[in-house]
Amino acid sequence: MTTPRLRIVVAINPSASFGKSVGVGPQVVSALTALGHDVTALREPDYASLVAAGKAAVASKPDAFIVVGGDGMVNLGANLLAETGVPFGIMPSGTGNDMARALGIPYDNTDVALGMIVEALGRPPMEIDAGLITHTDDKTGLEKTTWFACMVSAGFDALANERANKMRWPKGPRRYILALAVELLRLKPIQYRIELDGEKMSTGGTLISVGNGVSLGGGMKVTPDAMLDDGLFDVLVVQPLSRSAFLRIFPRVYKGEHLSDPRVKVYRAARVRLDADNVVAYGDGERLGPLPIDIRMVPGALHMLAPEPQVVLPPL
Repeated sequence: MTTPRLRIVVAINPSASFGKSVGVGPQVVSALTALGHDVTALREPDYASLVAAGKAAVASKPDAFIVVGGDGMVNLGANLLAETGVPFGIMPSGTGNDMARALGIPYDNTDVALGMIVEALGRPPMEIDAGLITHTDDKTGLEKTTWFACMVSAGFDALANERANKMRWPKGPRRYILALAVELLRLKPIQYRIELDGEKMSTGGTLISVGNGVSLGGGMKVTPDAMLDDGLFDVLVVQPLSRSAFLRIFPRVYKGEHLSDPRVKVYRAARVRLDADNVVAYGDGERLGPLPIDIRMVPGALHMLAPEPQVVLPPL
């Protein structure tokens, strides 16, 4: 069977100019070109230039738009592609790769992930939800909207993210773990004002995450039961904890086993408002700005090039 010639855009992380990820973008471009596709590679010197080039590329309605990088590039893709209907592919080569994990895309094997993308190009994309955040722009002070695909954090986890983004060492998920350890020494409860589908609550908290996907920080399963296509966010609220209590719960987060602790609550809602004093929010690991933020679920906003769901047959 002849493979149809597709117009494909490949956006490559401008920061991927060194290390083990440097060759991933060119590999994707070469492989897709060798298959006969019309491939446009976006290699820009900085993020702002890549956003501008990406907007122009999406306006031409390509058959697919693939990002090469980590969750920051996924966030770029989500903001370019939400509600456009353009199929969205992820070639993970970043630090956390949490959205790739949520979709079942291999994040530690480039060849397998590339094969998955090629296979997915031959079938209809998977429709998933995305969140639309209304917030104050961290740079201009003006109100704006930003899409996210996987996770919003606005608590201890956001403080750790803030610290990790400023660190040059170590690389990979270890950087986030080290940042968590440093912030643990400064651990203080935060008083939150939360609204879930119109119902207001006030609570002290250590950590709050709003999950469309499952994890953050390179595999921390903060909302392990979240689904990408159920029309609801999983809102994790961890009540104030002592350092010793936090250290007992923290190792369980990687396996998603922390939800059994009575001080951990998960709520489900399609609209979420978070507010607290002197707290910064992050979406897909990207800095949004200070609270308050309003988050609205948009069902089916993204069309993903993802592995086919595995069908588990009942035992005979």
